[in-house]
Amino acid sequence: MARYYIIAGEASGDLHGANLMKGLYAEDPGAEIRFWGGGLMDSVCKQYSKSAAPGCGLVHDYKEGAVIGFTQVFLHARAFARRFTECTADISAWNPDVVILIDYPGFNFRIAEFAHKAGLKVFYYIAPKVWASRESRVRKLREFVDKLFIVFPFEIPYFTSKGVDFIYKGNPLVDAIDGSSQLGLTEEEFLKQAGLPDRPMVALLAGSRSGEISSMMPVFMEFADRMHSTEGYSDYLFVVAAAPSRTAEEYRKYIGDREYVRVISGFSYAVMRHSRAAVVNSGTASLECALIGTPQVVAYRTASVNYMIAKAIIKVRFISLGNLILGRECFKELLQQYFTPDNVLYEVRRLIEDTDYRQAMISGYAEIRASLGGGGASREVAKSMIEELNK
Repeated sequence: MARYYIIAGEASGDLHGANLMKGLYAEDPGAEIRFWGGGLMDSVCKQYSKSAAPGCGLVHDYKEGAVIGFTQVFLHARAFARRFTECTADISAWNPDVVILIDYPGFNFRIAEFAHKAGLKVFYYIAPKVWASRESRVRKLREFVDKLFIVFPFEIPYFTSKGVDFIYKGNPLVDAIDGSSQLGLTEEEFLKQAGLPDRPMVALLAGSRSGEISSMMPVFMEFADRMHSTEGYSDYLFVVAAAPSRTAEEYRKYIGDREYVRVISGFSYAVMRHSRAAVVNSGTASLECALIGTPQVVAYRTASVNYMIAKAIIKVRFISLGNLILGRECFKELLQQYFTPDNVLYEVRRLIEDTDYRQAMISGYAEIRASLGGGGASREVAKSMIEELNK
């Protein structure tokens, strides 16, 4: 029986943290887990925890503090500092056997340094993307992290070459996808539960942060207008899948009176599964689309200053995990000035109308899934963490 302190700072971290916690409770039934995360992690704790020890459970909900972009991080520096002080004080008071950090490097690297200097064991789950930018952080991984748990096969040679001690057990997103009850719904069942009419659909995933939504949604709506007015597509429904951390109203305010655009919450995987195509903000959702099998185009736009900074420091050819895994373009990425309503319309029509193009993408998806290994990664990672603690 061990005491675990887990920190996840965004929606994807909440998802992977929840699956990791299931594995920890299965392998260590008396586990005491205190965490920063979200509703998924909280639900797992309430369902699986057998410990009656005081202090276990959710400390801070990530929805209260997610930001994006270099300028927004700067503007929120004071709030970050407050959260850091709160978190370090809480870790010290609870004195866990291990601090487990899930992605979210801007915050978690500072926590790693603190925990290491406090004499606590530190595990980092889902590596910061140092292979894409800010490679200087590799030194911090070597210095402050006892064990890194990576989730992509292309990271193996990279971290080997950098001398970082890591473990690879596959990708936990495979578990999340294959274990989702949403994917068991027939199209008829999904439409009934979501309150949607029986019309062909295009999925729109604008992201989980307010900055992403305000940047993506206006272009999404112009694209929907153009496609709706295109011959043969007037009956299509454009379904905006709201992120778990956001209310439907945050998306709906951009929709206005468009009857051919709907926003729904709690059905992201089902929306992807039953849509003819998806337009996806880069991130976890893009890899989810690939694992589910939905033809997609990735789109992304940020403030000009953020883009200029990112372009100067990012070293990889692609921003989408699926393309990075394959090392080639499986699906189109429309970034910054190329993310226009007309470019999105062209690409979505091609996904729907060009059978060969769509089939080539689906074949690429099969390669992506095969490279990530089979299911059970989350429990295998949990087992490895416990073995490391027992050494």
